Amino acid sequence: MIKLTFALVRRPEFTRESFLAYWFDQHAPLVASVRAPLRIRRYVQLHSLPAEASALLRLARGGPEGFDGVAQLWWDSLEDMAATGADPAAVEAGRLLLEDERKFIDLRHSPLWWGEEKVVF
Repeated sequence: MIKLTFALVRRPEFTRESFLAYWFDQHAPLVASVRAPLRIRRYVQLHSLPAEASALLRLARGGPEGFDGVAQLWWDSLEDMAATGADPAAVEAGRLLLEDERKFIDLRHSPLWWGEEKVVF
């Protein structure tokens, strides 16, 4: 399995609460609606707790400000995911998702990367 991890920062006009609500109530159903052409096997949202909940941990470690959430999406393989580039339905699905993401995510400050999960326990 290959995983896409996307650390999300909200656009400035959103509160944390309105961002999380839009992401879960509007964007998640859109992702679910295009999962077949994009060959997405699993989609998980990790919603941040209020900043105060992590403040002491962040300060103790000298870490940066956190993210508003993390999205994780799974595919069978990088090759399987890449094959969607030749499918017009998948290309359109990707365009729809990006169009919606621009509404609520500060894409410039939201890193994403491909990875392979290594289970420790």
